[in-house]
Amino acid sequence: MDQGIFVPLVLGIIEGLTEFLPVSSTGHLLLTGYFFDMKQPATFVVLIQLGAILAIITIYFSKLLSLLLAALRGEKGAWLFALNVVLASVPAAIMGVLAYDFIQGVLYESVQTISIMLIVGGIILLIVDRLPLKPKYTDIYTYPWHLCLIIGLFQMLALVPGVSRSGATIVGSLLFGTDKRSAAEFTFFIALPIMTGAFTFDFYQNRELIMNGGLGLDIVIGFTAAFIVGTLVVRYLLAFVTKHGFAFFGWWRIVVGSASLLALWYF
Repeated sequence: MDQGIFVPLVLGIIEGLTEFLPVSSTGHLLLTGYFFDMKQPATFVVLIQLGAILAIITIYFSKLLSLLLAALRGEKGAWLFALNVVLASVPAAIMGVLAYDFIQGVLYESVQTISIMLIVGGIILLIVDRLPLKPKYTDIYTYPWHLCLIIGLFQMLALVPGVSRSGATIVGSLLFGTDKRSAAEFTFFIALPIMTGAFTFDFYQNRELIMNGGLGLDIVIGFTAAFIVGTLVVRYLLAFVTKHGFAFFGWWRIVVGSASLLALWYF
């Protein structure tokens, strides 16, 4: 297989596999690029997330359509849920725009920061997963607005690569009263506006590179792989989390982060 096709294909598979797991897809992509010389422009990492976005839409199409129709009929519950999703997305959207250059120009280049965030996030996930928390909210459609705002503030932490968007929102959700299944499901829904916004903004910022720099084909390959793998992950993740919790992903983060630091320091 041509190296030019192989690299975006592998990165697309990693994106689809890790985007909705609390392990940091961006961190995994950047570490893979650094240690295995599978580097792509930072904008590639953001743009192939479109495949993961479409994976959510595919799996939740009937629910999304029902919500849209209910909103068009003026049903209060549908409007409140839509507003809560938007509310949870606002903090990260604002900070992402304001700190765009710093995030991609500095944080994306720091392998040590990514590795440490993976380890710290893994430890936090293990601790929270074992806390004797009593959930007050088990239905994402009845989450109160203040809970959604809190989850949105936690999501803002994921602008640091290695933190994990889904990991941050799940931890925030659990600490403030949700059960594990609905916490994972809500992170799917709030991924739609934040990832769509990030895709649109990054596409606009780098439109010349994409159109004239030969990056377009790579993005298509990465997007397709992310869509196929992401669809499988979304389809089966909730059942796994309900049965096993998040401990596996906490250990995964610690192992990957530790291996990365060892490789960075000794090799």
